[in-house]
Order: sequence, then structure tokens, then C-alpha cells
Amino acid sequence: MHSAPSGDGKPMLRQGDTGDWIGTFLGHKGAVWGATLNTDATKAATAAADFTAKVWDAVSGDEVLSLAHKHIVKTVSFTQDSNCLLTGGNDKLLRIYDLSSPEAAPQEISGHTSAIKKALWCNNDQQILSAADDKTIRLWDRSSMEEVKTLTFDTSVSSMEYVADGQILVITYGKTIAFYNALSLELIKTVEAPAPINSASLHPEKDFFVAGGDDFKLYKFDYSTKEELESYKGHFGPVHCVRFSPDGELYASGSEDGTLRLWQTAVGKTYGLWKCVLPEDLGSENPEQLYTSTPEIKA
Repeated sequence: MHSAPSGDGKPMLRQGDTGDWIGTFLGHKGAVWGATLNTDATKAATAAADFTAKVWDAVSGDEVLSLAHKHIVKTVSFTQDSNCLLTGGNDKLLRIYDLSSPEAAPQEISGHTSAIKKALWCNNDQQILSAADDKTIRLWDRSSMEEVKTLTFDTSVSSMEYVADGQILVITYGKTIAFYNALSLELIKTVEAPAPINSASLHPEKDFFVAGGDDFKLYKFDYSTKEELESYKGHFGPVHCVRFSPDGELYASGSEDGTLRLWQTAVGKTYGLWKCVLPEDLGSENPEQLYTSTPEIKA
């Protein structure tokens, strides 16, 4: 399932393999900047421009909690046990809310000097990674609330993805897609794209990764060789986010053009709404259809 941020303040929940609409969470009074689901998809959380982070019942769609902040909230992340919610935003603070006692003051972590774009749990929720407009990514220890290490860049980091299997951190800045060890923050490799990139995602089996950005295109690269495998344009605006599904069968891309598109990783497989139709089947379905030598995809 995908929980997508939205400019109209109405985040939607959609079935991951088909894109079917499940429901809309109504309650925010400003643009939604970040959205996430907990591990078993029973709860959703959203970060918004109305100075709140909200927790929702993902099954009923009801608002469970509204957590007031002092500025725009950009990012939300559940712990694996769903007991805590991490938030970050324009007031430069990381906050950890205990969802069993939400009226209690959250733990606060300060250190960033500009708005926080993305914050997430890593290392079995023992550490926190945060990226901000101060051109840094910082690793924090949860128990001591202290900064463990900082990465500094020449430009602001546009996105950050954490791959728990292998402890890989995928970040994008400018035209660069960079891979770091999430625990040591040591660089593994960088790849240069033809255009400024806003988001990248590594396939679960780590064979390749996809990226999207300002030139409306999606790029697929081989992770080992760093070779560009293909690129294609489907969106009519900059691509702001790309993510693989947990099973790696598809990836989603969200764009400024107002659409979320689903792309099949291995074109030709029957999966979700994709159905593989062989040429001989096309002939029987529609005699006027021209025969083709390659299987066609119906979506």
C-alpha cells in the first residue's frame, strides 16, 4: 500500500499493486508534506503545513491523534513496534512522541540549523537519520540523544531512503545519487545522473536502482556497474518521489503533474492490473489487431 503526500491537504491510501483508491484521510488544513504507514499498515501518519502531524487509523480512516508543532512538519516515521512517532520540520527540531501517552511532551533533539526535510529510524530503531536544508545528514543515538556523525554536502540533500537489509542509505543531491553505509556513514559509491535528481530508490535485491528529477524522466541504473540501463518520460512535470514496492515487482513515481504512476520492474509479467497478452491471444480477442512479434502489456 502507498500513503501519498498531497498538495490539497487530503492524503490518499492506495492499494500498492493496482493503484486502486482505498480511502482519503480528511482533517489537515494545509499541504501534506510527508506520509507513512506503520509496519502492518494499521496506522498512517502525516506531516503537514498546518503545523501538525496526525496519526490515523488506516483501516477506518479516522483521525487518532493530532500533534501540534510550532512550524510546518515535513516528515514522519513510526518505530517498528508502532509505539513511537518521529517528526521533523521547519522548526529544525526532531521530536519523538510516545503514542501510548501522546499528551506527554515529546523528546526533542536539536542540532540542525535549517528546516529538516526527512527523518527516519535506522539500526533497529536504536538510531535516527535526518536530512536538512543546512546541507547535512546527521546520525543520532536514540538513547543518548547525541549526534554520532554528520555528513556535509555542497548543496541541500533532496531525498533519503534507508534500506534496512544491508544498512544502506540512498541519498540524492544535485545530479548525484549516493550510497552510504547507514551505520558508519561511510561512502559506498556515487552515480551521476543527466539531470538534477529529487529521489532515488534501490531495488530490494540491490541489482539496480531508479531515480527521477527535474527533467520529468525516470532513470534506471545498474547498481554494480553504475551503468544507465534505460530512461523514459511518462510524467509531465518534475518527479518528486520514487519508491520500489517491498516485493520489488513495481515502483511508484509521484510528480508535480499531480499523478502517481506505477511502473512494472520486469515488463511482461502478470502482476496486479498488468496482464501479459501473447500475440496469439490478441488475434483471438480482436481479429483486426495487428500481430506483433513481442508480448504486449495491458494495464
